[in-house]
Amino acid sequence: MAHRLPPLTTLRLFEAAGRHSSFKLAAEELNLTPSAVSHGIQTLEDWLGVALFVRGNRTLALSEAGAAYLPQVAATLEALARATDAVPGRRPSGRLRISTAPTFALRWLVPRLPTFQERHPDIAVSLDTALRQSDFRRDGVDVGIRVGDGAWPDVAAVKLLEEVLVPVCAPALADRVRCVADLAAVPLLHVASTREDWDAWLEGSGNGGALDVSRGVRFDTMHLAMEAAASGLGVMIGRRPTCDPLIESGALVPLAAPVPARTAWWLVCAREAAQWPEIAAFRAWLLAEMANATK
Repeated sequence: MAHRLPPLTTLRLFEAAGRHSSFKLAAEELNLTPSAVSHGIQTLEDWLGVALFVRGNRTLALSEAGAAYLPQVAATLEALARATDAVPGRRPSGRLRISTAPTFALRWLVPRLPTFQERHPDIAVSLDTALRQSDFRRDGVDVGIRVGDGAWPDVAAVKLLEEVLVPVCAPALADRVRCVADLAAVPLLHVASTREDWDAWLEGSGNGGALDVSRGVRFDTMHLAMEAAASGLGVMIGRRPTCDPLIESGALVPLAAPVPARTAWWLVCAREAAQWPEIAAFRAWLLAEMANATK
C-alpha cells in the first residue's frame, strides 16, 4: 500500500522545534542553523496546508494543529528509530558518538582515546560534551558515560567504577588545613551541577553539621572548580578518579580520607544497540582502561 508521507527530515525538524518551542534550540540540537530549521518547517507546513506554529515577535508556540500532530510524530520517529536499531545483522557504521561530561572527557577520557583509535582505526569517534542527558534515539548519540545510580529507563547500563569524594586544594593552602575545624578558616568551592558535594562528604566522614557549607564560591562545572582549587582559591570536594590527574601531578593535594559516593560512573546506550560492533568494542576497551586505572 502506498503511503503519502511528508519528507522525513521535516518531521525531525518539527519534532525538535515543537519539543523546545524554539527554532534556535532545535537547530543547536540538530547541528543546523535556525534558518534551516525554519525553512524545513515551512516546507512541512506547505505540504500539509496548515500552520503548525504560531509565530510571535520573540515567541514561538504550537498551533492547535501542531499540538495535535506533535505527539504522533514523536511516537512515530521513536518507533522508527527502535526498529532501525533492532535490525538483525545491522552493518557496522564505522562511527561512534560519545556523550560525556566535559570534565571527565578532558581529564580522563581524551588522554586515553589514542589507544582506542590505535586499536580500532576503522571507528571514527566524536565527543558530545553538552551539559545535558542525551536521548540516544533523538540526538544521534551512540553511548553515554553518566554519573548516577544506574536506574535510567530504557537503557542498557554497565557500571564502570565507583566514585569517591575527597577534599582537595593546592599544596600552598594544604598547610593551613590539618583537621575539619580548620576548613572553617579557608574558602570553600562548590560545584552546582553535582548531586554530592560538601554535605555528602561531611556526612560520610562522620562530620555532619560540623561546618557551615553555605559560604564559598560556586561553579557550574567540575573543570572550573578544579582549576580554581589548583590555583589556590579554596578547597573543593574532588571526585576521584576525575581529579586523579591533578592529584598525580601535584597540582591538588587530598586533605582527608575519601568517602564513597552514592553514585558511580556508568556506560549507557539504547538497549537494542548494546551489541553494535562499535559499542561493544568501546565498552570492552573502556572497562579494561578503568580496571587498569584502579589497580
